[in-house]
Amino acid sequence: MTTLQLARNDVRAMTVGDRRLLFHVPTSGLFELDEVGTHLYDLFAELERVGEDDIRRRFDGIAEPAQVVETLRELITLRVIDDGMARPAAAPIEIREFPLSTVVLNVNTGCNLSCTYCYKEDLTTPAKGERMDFDTAARSVDLLLQEAKGRDSVNVVFFGGEPLTNLPLIRRVVEYAGARGRETGQRIDFSLTTNAVLLTEEVVDWLDAHRFGITVSMDGPKPLHDRNRRTVGGKGSYDIVSAKARMLLSRYRSRPVGARVTLTAGVTDVQAIHHHLKDEIGFFEVGFSPVTSGGMTAFNLSGDELAEVFANMKALGREYVEAAKRGENIGFSNMHQLMTDLSEGTTKSLPCGAGLGMLAVDRQGDLHLCHRFTGSTQPTYGNVGDGIARESLAAFLEGMANRTGTGCETCWIRKLCAGGCYHESYARYSDPAHPTYHYCNLMRDWIDFGIRAYAEITVANPTFIERHVAPRRGKK
Repeated sequence: MTTLQLARNDVRAMTVGDRRLLFHVPTSGLFELDEVGTHLYDLFAELERVGEDDIRRRFDGIAEPAQVVETLRELITLRVIDDGMARPAAAPIEIREFPLSTVVLNVNTGCNLSCTYCYKEDLTTPAKGERMDFDTAARSVDLLLQEAKGRDSVNVVFFGGEPLTNLPLIRRVVEYAGARGRETGQRIDFSLTTNAVLLTEEVVDWLDAHRFGITVSMDGPKPLHDRNRRTVGGKGSYDIVSAKARMLLSRYRSRPVGARVTLTAGVTDVQAIHHHLKDEIGFFEVGFSPVTSGGMTAFNLSGDELAEVFANMKALGREYVEAAKRGENIGFSNMHQLMTDLSEGTTKSLPCGAGLGMLAVDRQGDLHLCHRFTGSTQPTYGNVGDGIARESLAAFLEGMANRTGTGCETCWIRKLCAGGCYHESYARYSDPAHPTYHYCNLMRDWIDFGIRAYAEITVANPTFIERHVAPRRGKK
């Protein structure tokens, strides 16, 4: 037998309780090692190269040779153990089709709030807002349906500024998209992110009738929310936003409503914010977005604060795990998304669907990687009138899928992270292709925590995954 070695870049071992687990990086699979597998892994972890005599000495009097050989073959098949046999090099990823599932319409650059940390480079006041016209929006819907011919359903997202400042357009687009969807036999879902200020009972009922997916931007209790989320006149917006959110939640029935929290300098108490928004206001789930690379550097979390945020997210994650063991979902969406990725065995070559499954449209009809890039100096990739600039967009995405020569190439979370958010890299390094090195260690620790949590839940209460995680994959 030739000498063998551990495929160290493709595997991560961990102990959860009294179980030895192996996370297989290429497949995002999680395996439990039996006694023989544990001894084999430990042997290969100790030695740079392992020969037949090493294996014989380790297992003398411990296990039958046939059992050792069988387990070793399984680990070689999984490429946990590298037998040195040449294998075909992975073909470079080539992108020729853009199977869109989502188009984001930037319906107005104007916003009725003036949040201090806003990343939108084209943001302005309502009076100066540049609104998308109906022709551009209709062409966007047509482009989505054209590129999504093989899909049963697609999603139109309304964004801003504050999208409800252009509600007449939204109403027209919903009517038009519904008619076009009936022609093509596709269901069109609608979503929007709102600051809630312009919600009325009539608007809520209309959104409910059309089954909008709604996310409300809210940063927690009054002192934290009012710190950054202010009116154009500089006043805190908590009182009106919380009242409108409660009204929304009291009468909205078609889909669960979530809250999105922006964590900035000095705002790190994840548990208290979650408790307020989930238990006191009543949102179905709450998601957190730490700011580390905004243009207004005064609002970026410092290194110590970012570490505190992740520590607090893990503390809330422990609450999530304990609740899951009881069969309860506490609505911590960051944790729930990680459980979904692990349950599905997600393996990414690209960090998100930006540019491939999703494109954002500005008021001129130009196509951007995502909504965060509208108004930026970054290249656009076509126009709703002319279609997608396929060659330039493919070149960008193919470049992003090739992380050769970067820290991502050997990172054990590369198939769950894939380099990080393009806009985060753009804001931090002025280059969307740059890996998000400034929080790599924290992300590795967060995913390690998530894998351990997933292992605990699947043993203590596997029905939680079946009831709360698996249905989320197809939730509309």
